[in-house]
This record gives sequence, C-alpha cells and structure tokens, in this order.
Amino acid sequence: MMRKVQDVMTKDVTVINAKDSLKDAALKMRELSVGPLPVCDGDRLMGIITDRDIVVRAVSQGKDPNSTTVAEAMTGQLEYAFDDEDISVVAEKMKEKKVRRILALDRDKKLVGIVAMGDLLEALAEEDVGETLESISEAPPPAAH
Repeated sequence: MMRKVQDVMTKDVTVINAKDSLKDAALKMRELSVGPLPVCDGDRLMGIITDRDIVVRAVSQGKDPNSTTVAEAMTGQLEYAFDDEDISVVAEKMKEKKVRRILALDRDKKLVGIVAMGDLLEALAEEDVGETLESISEAPPPAAH
C-alpha cells in the first residue's frame, strides 16, 4: 500500500508572521525545538524561515535580530507537496530540489503540515522492508579474481 504525505507529515504546524522579528522567530524555534517555521499572513503562505536563514542572512551580516523582520531573511521560493501525493514522488522531488523538508498543502493550497526527509525515508523504508530483506537474503554474486 502506497502511503501519502498526509500519513507521514507533521500536522498542527506553528507558523510565524512575516512582520515578526527574527528574535521572535528564534524564540519560537527554541520553544518548539524546530529549525523551520512557515511564514504566513493570515491564511496566505508566504515563505519559510529556518534557523540557518537567521544566521546566514541576518546575524552573519550584522543585522539586529530584534529589529530585522522575518520577511527580510525568509526564503520566498517554496517547495511544496500536496497532502494526497504519494510519498515516493515527494521524496524524488526533495532529492531533485535538494531540500530537507517540504510544506504540505491541501488542494486548496492551504498549509496542512510539513514533511522532513527523515519522515519520508522512514516511511519508505517500512514499505521496502520485504524487498530489503529479500535482497539481503539473496546469495552474493561470485567474487571476481
């Protein structure tokens, strides 16, 4: 049985407003023990901010986290998947785009979750257990001399 994004995603994702400060974002990340926060203006998804974005795009540039807004450091180019997509398709998309997490949207393009690469790999590994055990059990090819 193929699993869908909605089966492996983290639901109840906390978001942050683009007008909030980077300090607010960092505090929220620490409180939740997460690295990414989707950036929303009401229901509208605007981007994503990561702990790395804060460091690389702001702190390392000498910007004040108290006065610099999330909008100034966030990534606006979003990679997303629909919650009813097959996880193997999403895993390929993540590999192709070289992203470690992807936002999950419903078909109305409303944020419904987030999926980390680890979530997908774990789920894919569960599906491939039989195949993996079979390939491990096969006799190795003869050694070349």
